[in-house]
Amino acid sequence: MSQPGRIVAVLAANPALSSVLTMVLRSDSRLRVRPFESEVALLTYIRIAPVDVLVVDLDRDGESAAGIVAALRADRGIVREDFQAIALTRTVTTALREKSIAAGIDEVIVKPMSPRHLLERVIARLERERPFVLAPRYRGPERRNRLPGTRPANHGRRLGDNVVELFPENA
Repeated sequence: MSQPGRIVAVLAANPALSSVLTMVLRSDSRLRVRPFESEVALLTYIRIAPVDVLVVDLDRDGESAAGIVAALRADRGIVREDFQAIALTRTVTTALREKSIAAGIDEVIVKPMSPRHLLERVIARLERERPFVLAPRYRGPERRNRLPGTRPANHGRRLGDNVVELFPENA
């Protein structure tokens, strides 16, 4: 990670999980971790301060976490539009896969997982920053280069893939 004090926002399914994840992420002195209890608090904060990585729980009640990420990707009023999103979930289904791709979620981690694993994934995402798709209706990672033998023209779009494959090719 090149910059000290990278900001990680955490929006978990419940306060207990949020506390555990925040405690483990704060163990790395290079990270500034901001836990949030509600979508409104997160949306307010991200409009006034830059966030490098958003950790969001897809198993939350209320507003869909994928919907939150999609809304943030489309919001021109946020300070940093190229934040990276890591989602936590209990199960990965076809519907969840489609929603995650459409929302611009960069990586999905299946729960239960070690909070140290989440820390490793956040660090890996910050160390391997890449540009994001600049298309007006989508602000997530480039995923169109999945067909063998084809490569899209580079029009300011992301050309890499996830550090850990988000969804297997044959799923």
